[in-house]
Amino acid sequence: MIDWIQENWITIVVPTVIFMAFCIVGLWARRLLYNRLDKLLIKSGWGGREILVQSTRGPFFFWFMLLGAFAALKFSPLSAEAQVLSERIIGSIFIISIIWLLIILTNRLLNIFLDEIKSPKPPGRLITNGVRVTILLLGVLILADYWGWPLTPVILLLAAAILVAAIASRDTVLNIFSGLEIAAGRTIKEGDFIKLSSGEEGYVTEMTWRTIKMKTPDQHTIIVPNSKLVKETVINYGRPLKRASKPFHFYTRLHLKELTGLKARNLTELVNVLKSAPDSVIYYHTHHFLEEHQFLTPEPANDFALWVDDSLDEHVLAEKLANIDTFAYSSLEALKSMIVSVIKKYMADNPASRLVKGENDFHFLKSNSVVVPTPYFASDLREFVEVLRKITIDSLYYHIFESRLRLQKRSNDFSVWIRDSFGEHDLADKIDSLVPYTSTIEAMRSFIIQNIEKRIK
Repeated sequence: MIDWIQENWITIVVPTVIFMAFCIVGLWARRLLYNRLDKLLIKSGWGGREILVQSTRGPFFFWFMLLGAFAALKFSPLSAEAQVLSERIIGSIFIISIIWLLIILTNRLLNIFLDEIKSPKPPGRLITNGVRVTILLLGVLILADYWGWPLTPVILLLAAAILVAAIASRDTVLNIFSGLEIAAGRTIKEGDFIKLSSGEEGYVTEMTWRTIKMKTPDQHTIIVPNSKLVKETVINYGRPLKRASKPFHFYTRLHLKELTGLKARNLTELVNVLKSAPDSVIYYHTHHFLEEHQFLTPEPANDFALWVDDSLDEHVLAEKLANIDTFAYSSLEALKSMIVSVIKKYMADNPASRLVKGENDFHFLKSNSVVVPTPYFASDLREFVEVLRKITIDSLYYHIFESRLRLQKRSNDFSVWIRDSFGEHDLADKIDSLVPYTSTIEAMRSFIIQNIEKRIK
């Protein structure tokens, strides 16, 4: 071995010197190049400067080492076949290092780019994985061509794999392309209140390239695939309005009527029972018609007026009782006092008391009611309108009619909330001006919705 080294030391020293020379040049070139590159990138203000420098600094010196090894082979004592094989191995290592660098570099740069995107947020992992796979496929093709392998089977295999993957993830791909279409149009943004033709509605809380998340007025989250969104007719009401300090919670009320066992055969008995009748009796006989006959315009009179007219033939008194504005009283006690006062005054002017005809006694009923919360809340006027469209007649009745008795003032729950939460006095006064005897509850619903929509446009 020593004799061989003495005879062939030149063939060993020369390749080694060449390799070391390339390493030294590589270190000098890297220092010079990256100092200038760093200054240029600092002036440009590009956010990916550090990533580019850190990712390529090590591979740059490694490539000079590969170049030195390639040059050293030309002066090595290896056979021609061994040199060719070694050169191909070095070339393959160079190609693999380029592929590895591109994967790392694109992954880090994509993370910066994706973080800057506000709406919609792309599926970062899906995109980075797609870029990695694409670079790897290109690298495989380059290596196959470099080694002289037949490309047709490789391309067919890759095409088959891509086709199978596309079929397996066709829904995801469709959603991503739909997300690109939504992003390009910029017609929907986070914070917008949208309504789909299929009925879904709410504020957009998150947008990705696959789905859109919506917060509904009943505080549920709906996830809508982008592919569905682009097929639907979408109404975009725009950005959020002023939000209330306390959301409006919608309630409803259920009524059960009950016979009290009390009855009257003439005006005297009617007045005597009314004086001691509980509020639930007064409430039933003066309010139930508003809800039960809400499709009639104008609504029927209260039960006392109807009975006096039909059973006693006291048409003048019946008209006086029918003219009592139930909606004008903020307490049932005040309403009862007015009814009793009207009857007593009529009896004083008309002493003759009539009995009922046949078996048409007035039977007193009372209303047993239960207040039930609904799942609906409204934090602004737009949400309020959308909930108004879907709540029941019972809920509207509770907040418009019964609120006056509960609040003990001439207002309703809607007006109080709008006035206190938003300072919208004119809008609240318009809703307060509703007259229940000249329109149905459905007409009132339409009136409130129209006035609020006119205000928020």
